[in-house]
Formats: sequence, structure tokens, C-alpha cells
Amino acid sequence: MRQHFQMFAAYNHWANTAVYDAAARLDDEALNRNTGAFFGSLLGTLNHILVADRIWLKRFTGEGNAPTALDTTLHADLPGLRVARHDEDMRIISWIESLPDSAYKGRFTYLTVTDMRTISQRLAPALAHFFNHQTHHRGQAHAILTALGQPSLTLDLVYFQRTEEGRRFA
Repeated sequence: MRQHFQMFAAYNHWANTAVYDAAARLDDEALNRNTGAFFGSLLGTLNHILVADRIWLKRFTGEGNAPTALDTTLHADLPGLRVARHDEDMRIISWIESLPDSAYKGRFTYLTVTDMRTISQRLAPALAHFFNHQTHHRGQAHAILTALGQPSLTLDLVYFQRTEEGRRFA
């Protein structure tokens, strides 16, 4: 199970890099254009992914700053957001690498952001949600990018698995 989540942490970074590379080709107007996505713009969507990652990492580790609203704008500009995204990806990778095999069967307890309930659950299913959530919203970011005229990205997990880095997890 440990290797499975290590793969997802590495894949997350790989896919985020591709999305941010594509976003860097856009001007500020396009980055902030409301395209009708759940978080409005590409910048809003990318901010949300980082916000959610910080919330979950705070729950998992007890460390770091966690926003209190899912639509928080952490960075109003792409360069600042990109640096923060990279740093968070490295934090995710390091934390996953540090977990012993036994941790995945363990439980943790946290307070929800949306309705302030206390939840206790096993770590492995929560991690599955964590990585699935990133993929879900990255798909929205991809749709926004293509709507803004950018070439379609190849973000499927299987393409990561075919890279040199991805083959480490095969």
C-alpha cells in the first residue's frame, strides 16, 4: 500500500507540473476569466486544489497552515501560486515517504471545514480521497485550459507510469 500512495504523490507532482506549464502560457486576463467552472477561473481552481491539499495535510500531520474556506485565494498570481504548489507537492511526497506501512491502517480524527463536525476515519481511504480530489479538480483545470485555447494535456496516470520516474512504482 505504501508504494501505491508513493506513486500517487509522485504522479500528483508530475501532473501539476504539466498543468502549471500550460497555465504559464496564458496572460492574466485568461488566468482570471470566469469560465463557469466550480471555482470560476483557472487561477481559482488551482488555488482551490492547493487550499484543499493544505487542509488535508494539516488534518493528516497536525502541521502547516490550513485555510478555513474552500474558495480561499492563497495567491492572486500564477508565479506565486506555482512556487507554493511545488512546495506543497514536495511536502506531500516527503510525508508519504515518511509513513511506515502500519500507518495506512491507522485512524485519525479531524474537524470538517464546511460544517464543523468531528470525523474519525482510517488513513488509507482518506488518502484515496485526497489524491482523487486533486485529479478531479485538475480535470477541471484541464477543461479550462482547453476552453482557453491551450492544447489538450496528457494527464492520465498510465502516461506517468510509462515515464522513468513512474516505472519506479511498477
